[in-house]
Amino acid sequence: MSIRIITRAIQRLSTVRTGTRTPTYFKLMTRAESTTVVPKQKFDSVTEQYLGFGNFVAECLPKYIQKIQISSKNELELLIAPEGVLPVFHFLKNQTNCQFANLSDLCAVDVPQRSNRFEIVYNLLSLRFNTRIRVKTYTDELTPIDSITSIYEAANWYEKRDLGHVWSVFH
Repeated sequence: MSIRIITRAIQRLSTVRTGTRTPTYFKLMTRAESTTVVPKQKFDSVTEQYLGFGNFVAECLPKYIQKIQISSKNELELLIAPEGVLPVFHFLKNQTNCQFANLSDLCAVDVPQRSNRFEIVYNLLSLRFNTRIRVKTYTDELTPIDSITSIYEAANWYEKRDLGHVWSVFH
């Protein structure tokens, strides 16, 4: 029996040398390939969960949510109307299925080619659900955005120090 196994191994090695057939067990895997096997289904389920949550928010606030999208880094992004800043952030912070209690970052992007050239980007964190969300809105040079300092006290520093002095987009 052991002679048969050795004979088969020699036959397989000879077919590998001649190049006619390469068995899968002779293919060498790099270290990265052998240790990082990530099922694609995991990312699909996360994306589906994010889209489901985004649709939930859009159903609750249909007047203000304009677009739901997933970024390249698998983060949920909500694009909202400028007049919906206060209601959307109040909902995201206080609704029991959201609880985004932490404002991580607030910044603005200036795109001069657009009619609404300023895009204000809010990054929120829900510690309870261990998830992040990015909320974007827009404005032009003349129309200020409502301040969210009544909802998130951390916004005070961002709005006054960075965005208020540079672009004057808040009132």
